[in-house]
Amino acid sequence: MKVVGIAGYSGSGKTTLVERLIPALKGRGLRVSVVKHAHHHFDIDHAGKDTWRHRQAGAYEVVVASDRRLALMREFERESALSVHQIIAELSPQADWVIVEGFKQSDLLKIEVWRPAEGRPARYMDDDFIVAIATDAPDALPQAALRPVLDLNDPESVAAWMLAQGERFDYPAEQYA
Repeated sequence: MKVVGIAGYSGSGKTTLVERLIPALKGRGLRVSVVKHAHHHFDIDHAGKDTWRHRQAGAYEVVVASDRRLALMREFERESALSVHQIIAELSPQADWVIVEGFKQSDLLKIEVWRPAEGRPARYMDDDFIVAIATDAPDALPQAALRPVLDLNDPESVAAWMLAQGERFDYPAEQYA
């Protein structure tokens, strides 16, 4: 399994890039999983549904499954900040690539998504885990990147770069077990 982070500030275009990378990789016959960082009290369930009722009754885990998908919801009894590595461990090892969106402070190798129009600082100067920058304005980078600069608007070329660097993104799952 190969793991790459897509990091950047809110509004920078991370989700759009991930959304476009998935079919670019799938089109090459690869299985892709995604880990998405969410904030605080997100929910994928709906009040009144059976699974919601089970959770409200106190179930620790609820799995809902059909012949097309499976979803696991786990309720933590108290706030619990799982590491990105703990979350990756929950995924099927059958994935060829895992794209991790968010977790910008993690120790995963990451592509930074940066747009000067957002008015937020670039992070690549201070984060050794950023191995490339995807941007729509390479001439506006605050200083020499000293790493590849990728076209944010060309997900096919970003996917090609990832594949060309494939061994670099091999994930040592046993290291985090």
